[in-house]
Amino acid sequence: MNTCDDAAFEGAKLALFLGARLVVILRDNVADLPHAGHWDLPGGGREGGETPLACVQRECFEEMGLRIEPQDIVWARRFSSASSGEPVWFYVGHLPGSAANDIVFGDEGQGWQLMEVAEFLRHPEPIPAFQDRLRVYLAECE
Repeated sequence: MNTCDDAAFEGAKLALFLGARLVVILRDNVADLPHAGHWDLPGGGREGGETPLACVQRECFEEMGLRIEPQDIVWARRFSSASSGEPVWFYVGHLPGSAANDIVFGDEGQGWQLMEVAEFLRHPEPIPAFQDRLRVYLAECE
């Protein structure tokens, strides 16, 4: 699994566990925003020539104020974007539950919360592709 060198990819997302719960972000409720008002995961689009891991590290810091180190990542998989078909990366990482105290929420989204995995998987308003990708991880790794 090559998580650090991918010349052609659109962006990266991170299912970040703080302890046993997942960090989720409530997207802004703006008419032209895809999946407006839905639960999202940290991450976003690639900038410049950054690697997939660098992309998700930057996005997580911008959105949540959390620094993710390579050793925090436990799983990574390349997928095709549900909207564009372009390559995207999906990571799973773990930090201690106490890292919630270090969150500094950025300026994208309405808010954040820690959500139980089962709740995220059955919730009617997360971005569906991220539910599916998290299920792939759970089926392979737990």
